Amino acid sequence: MRDFRFSTVARAAVLSACFVPLVALSNTQEPGHLKLKNSLDRPVDGYCLDVVGSGRHIRFDMPLTAHNCKGPQLYQDEAVIIEGSKIKFPAYGACATVAGINGRALPGAALVPRQCGERSPFMEAETLQRFTFHPDGRVELSGSGLCMTVSDQSDSTFEPTHRWRPLYMARCSEVDPSRSQWEFVEYIPRSGVDD
Repeated sequence: MRDFRFSTVARAAVLSACFVPLVALSNTQEPGHLKLKNSLDRPVDGYCLDVVGSGRHIRFDMPLTAHNCKGPQLYQDEAVIIEGSKIKFPAYGACATVAGINGRALPGAALVPRQCGERSPFMEAETLQRFTFHPDGRVELSGSGLCMTVSDQSDSTFEPTHRWRPLYMARCSEVDPSRSQWEFVEYIPRSGVDD
């Protein structure tokens, strides 16, 4: 399993990394953050798509969250690649998956980390892992009219300086853009610092 933690880098380097419009992506080879465009109550680091837990304590039985973007290195639980229409967590072989039944989801559905392409009782993941990346940064479950959105509230995690927000699907036509527009942030190690 590839370790995506890189050597120490100044937080500013991570935050000034290359921002790539989601609509321009069809495949990213190197992992980065899927980051909310609006930093909300985290002006220094903002919010990133995150698998709950860390290290050996990753929780695939819990929904994905928007967690303040950790750094200075890129952690496996936030490291994603965009592969076609899928959002993949390469360290785990998992994809962001909208919780739904029979390939359909409803407003309010959570996102969960599931095996890419999973087929099991009550989980035909293929259609629930297919996203459309709109030019304005909205991430829609393809053809559903539902967009990935964060809650209007945040709370501390086990680390008192960290914050998280629930992540769920809401009608694209009704969501607050400040809580539903995303960008892919490439992680670019700085020469001499990250070697």
